[in-house]
Amino acid sequence: MTKTTFHGIIPPIVTPLNADGTVNYDDLAELVEHLIAAGVDGLFPLGSTGQVAYLTDAERIAIVTAVCRTAAGRVPVLAGAIELTAARVAESARALIAAGADAIVATAPIYAINDETEIADHFRAIRAGIDAPLFAYDIPVRVHRKLSPGMLVDLGREGILAGVKDSSGDDVSFRRLIAMNKAAGHPLALFTGHEVVVDAMALVGADGAVPGLANVDAAAYVRLWKAAKAGDVKTAIAEQEYLNRLFEIVFCPVGRSGDAAGVGAFKAAMAAIGLLSSATMAAPTRALDGAVLDRIRAIVKEVGLPDAGR
Repeated sequence: MTKTTFHGIIPPIVTPLNADGTVNYDDLAELVEHLIAAGVDGLFPLGSTGQVAYLTDAERIAIVTAVCRTAAGRVPVLAGAIELTAARVAESARALIAAGADAIVATAPIYAINDETEIADHFRAIRAGIDAPLFAYDIPVRVHRKLSPGMLVDLGREGILAGVKDSSGDDVSFRRLIAMNKAAGHPLALFTGHEVVVDAMALVGADGAVPGLANVDAAAYVRLWKAAKAGDVKTAIAEQEYLNRLFEIVFCPVGRSGDAAGVGAFKAAMAAIGLLSSATMAAPTRALDGAVLDRIRAIVKEVGLPDAGR
């Protein structure tokens, strides 16, 4: 595996749950098949959208095993090894690689308070402890630290990082990262996690996107990406505008946690079109219901998203 393997649309897949909170592996297998049939270029289990923080070690390994078994090498699988410090990340990552993961995605240290030099050493230590490509997961809303473009490109030039999944929402920083990466000879594969600007980022040089909304409509993101890379700006923008209307589902919940609003809305929409048996969330996060659920279903219907036929 090299950085050139990683490109295009790589959904951060949700973790389907039964009503009792256990992982629904039948739904997971069907979701993987559905996403691959939609034309995605990879899969990312155990990210924020997969509610990785709520899962046990055994569940994380079982999920990656199931995803890799179903994918059967048709697309690469990037697994999130989300832990406190480098030693724990590497230990978790080795188990996920043994389960079949092709690459590992890791954040800056969690709970530990480190400066930029120490964070760079954190990634160096993880990479030294695993035999797989390593992606930096830039998500300051969860780790309270923004990864600087300069540090990321330096780690790319060193061969420490194969790429970056940018979920910072800081599009100025991401544009700077694209420019610095290009100037350095493109050592990193760069992915935006910002659902509503994938068209723009594709046109200015991103290598791919990891949009949570792709769980709901992966095919539209695939069409968007192909159009943008073919220079069909009009089609790319039209697909993005459609997806932005669909993305309104995450604004339906008011006064709920970020996990409940975002992932909960994705799961509610997926259940509405038959992609999930249940919109159950990992405890203590409660699923959406009542008028909020009605509004999400109305948006799904208004944009014309077809039933998945389950």
